[in-house]
Amino acid sequence: MRSFPDYIEPMFRPPSEADSLIFQITNGCSWNKCAFCEMYTAPQKKFSTRKEAEVFAEIETVAEAMPHVRRIFLADGDAMVLSTRRLLAILEKIQYHFPNLNRVSSYCLPRNVANKSVEELTELKEAGLALAYIGAESGDDELLKLIDKGETFSLTVDALQKLQQAGIKTSVMILNGLGGQNYTEQHAIHSAQLLNETQPNYLATLVVSFPFGQERFLEHFGDDFRLLDQHGLFQEMHQFIQHTELKSTIFRSDHASNYLVLKGVLGRDKSSLLAKLDLALNHPEQLALREEWQRGL
Repeated sequence: MRSFPDYIEPMFRPPSEADSLIFQITNGCSWNKCAFCEMYTAPQKKFSTRKEAEVFAEIETVAEAMPHVRRIFLADGDAMVLSTRRLLAILEKIQYHFPNLNRVSSYCLPRNVANKSVEELTELKEAGLALAYIGAESGDDELLKLIDKGETFSLTVDALQKLQQAGIKTSVMILNGLGGQNYTEQHAIHSAQLLNETQPNYLATLVVSFPFGQERFLEHFGDDFRLLDQHGLFQEMHQFIQHTELKSTIFRSDHASNYLVLKGVLGRDKSSLLAKLDLALNHPEQLALREEWQRGL
C-alpha cells in the first residue's frame, strides 16, 4: 500500500460527520482571526494547501482499503478557499474511487463563496459537494465586528443563498452567549433574522466557551464582556427561537457545550422547544441538564 503524509493535528469536523472519512486538503483556516476560535492557533496549523498530487495519492490509497465509504468530509476549516478547478479535480477523483459515496461536505467561509459564481457552485454540486457548513456565529454586525469575524450579515446571507441556488445544502451554526450580557438581545434577534432570510437545511447552536482562557477574546472584544450564566443562556436561546420564522429547518442544540439538549424541526416544533426552554428557565430541577463535567470543555 502507498504511504501518504500524516494529518496535521489537531483536526476538527462537525458532530454530524462523526462517521465520515476525512481528507485534509487544506491545513488550518485562511482567515484564522476570529477572537473566540482557538481551533487553528497552534504553530503547526498555519494555513496552507496540500499539493494536488499528495491528495490524489491519498484518495487512491484509502480507496483500496475502504472502497465502500458513504460519506467524506473535506478538512480543515476552509476547503472552499481552493479554486473551483482544484475542488472539481478532487471531487471527481473522489467520485471515481468511491462509487458508493452519497455525500461530500466541507466547512465554508462566506467570503470564499463570494469568489465563486452560482455556475461554479453548481459544478461543484454536480461533482458531489452536497453540504456546506457555515459558522455564521451571529447575525449581528456590531458583534461580528467585535469578534473580528471578517463577515457581515449581508455577506453571509448572500453566501447561503448562492449555495442554495446551486443546490448545495446548508448547515448554519450560531454561538449561544457570544455577545455576553451586553449584546445578548441583539445577538438573538439578528441571528434569527439571518436564518429567516436564508432558510438553511440545518441549524446548530453551541455555547461559546474559553477552555484556554478569555485573554485572546478580550483583546478584541474589550474588558466589558461578561459571560452569560446558565439562566442567561436559556433566555437568549428562548428569544432566538421566538424570533425565528423557519419552514423546515432541522435544528440541533446537542453539542457537548450545551447545558440543555434541544432537537426538532423549525418551525414545526417551535412551540414545544419554547415550552422546554420555559421549563428550563422556571423549573430547571425538572430537566436533566448537563453538569459542568459533562460538557466536554
